[in-house]
Parts: sequence; C-alpha cells; structure tokens
Amino acid sequence: MKIDKDYIESLREDYSNGVLEEHNILPDPMKQFEKWFSEAIAAQCMEPNAMSLATATPKGIPSARTVLLKGLDERGFIFYTNYDSKKGQEIKENNHVSLLFFWPELARQVRIDGMAEKISKTESQDYFNKRPHGSKLGAMTSNQSKIIESRDVIENKYAELESAFVGKDFIEVPDFWGGFLVSPYRIEFWQGRSNRLHDRLQFTLQKLHPREWKMERLAP
Repeated sequence: MKIDKDYIESLREDYSNGVLEEHNILPDPMKQFEKWFSEAIAAQCMEPNAMSLATATPKGIPSARTVLLKGLDERGFIFYTNYDSKKGQEIKENNHVSLLFFWPELARQVRIDGMAEKISKTESQDYFNKRPHGSKLGAMTSNQSKIIESRDVIENKYAELESAFVGKDFIEVPDFWGGFLVSPYRIEFWQGRSNRLHDRLQFTLQKLHPREWKMERLAP
C-alpha cells in the first residue's frame, strides 16, 4: 500500500493535556522523573518503562533501539542487556548515551543524556533471579546482534537449555549479560502544548557531590 505524501504531511496532533511551569516542577530532576513516571503508570500508558536508547561509535555513527527501564534510584537509570550486543559494544567504546521516554497519553517526553557503566554482577544476579524461568533461558540463548542462519539456531539452543535446566530454581547470570547504569548529566522535561508552543525545561548537572542542577527553559 502506497501512503500518500499529502496524508503524511497532514498528520498532526494538537496537545492540550497540561502545562509545565518553573513553579510546579521539583528542583531535583530525578524526583521530578519519579513523579512523571508514577503518573504515566497511573494513566495506564502502554509500557511506561519503555525508553529509546541511543548509542554511537567512537566515530559518532549513531544507533537507536527501544529497551526497558528496570531500575531507578538516586544514581540514575538501569537497563539490562547482552554485553556482547551491538549496544553493549558501542557503550564499551563510547559510554555517552541518550535515553528518551515518550508517554503520548500525557503528551510528555523526557530526554536524558548520561554516561553508561556496568553495574556489579551481584546486582545483575539479583535482578536475574527475579526474571521468569523462560526469560532467563532466553537471555542465555541469544548471541544478540550476531547473524544467524535461521530461527532454528535459537529455537534449538533454547530447547537444549530447557532440558539442561529443568527443575533448577537457581541459574547463575552469564558473564555476557547484565545491567548498565546511566548516570545523567542532562535531563529535559517536555510537555506538549497547543500550537506547537511546547514547554521544555532542561536540567544540567553543575556539581556531582552533592548534586547541584541548573534549570533553564528551552524554546520549543
């Protein structure tokens, strides 16, 4: 089906869900994120923890994909992946990353720039223990991002692991799999407004210990 160019150009949404003013935003952007994240959950946004993760090679060639937020604390944002995957290798070579949350039901975005580092194996194991049995085997099955001949390769590998670990409650997290912590140095909150006059408030880290943030309004 060919999509008409005029139709694509006509796609437009006028946002009128809310406002974002300096007086009603928390001074700590991590606390503000927690507030918005809770509101996204309450609004039953589809997968509120889904976030775009952008990485880049040392030469600046970008790559983006959707991952899931699985941890949030004063340090930053945590997600889990195969360390040997494309994103894992790019983070190893260049650990500057960007995250993007988009909650269309609330007409809100949060953009996060930060540095990604591996978390401890103990912390990764703690999370791995909580995953469903099938998800554990799935993580061990896939040589993520590598070219395979057919789906049979992973189906057969999964079947082998399923037989090997039948009835076993504890499975050790593999060395090639674990979490990354993204420590933010810039966080932008975006609230959709009518006529494309959106609200954008940006926090930039000024001091690490104790953390101090500078808030500025950006033109839409």
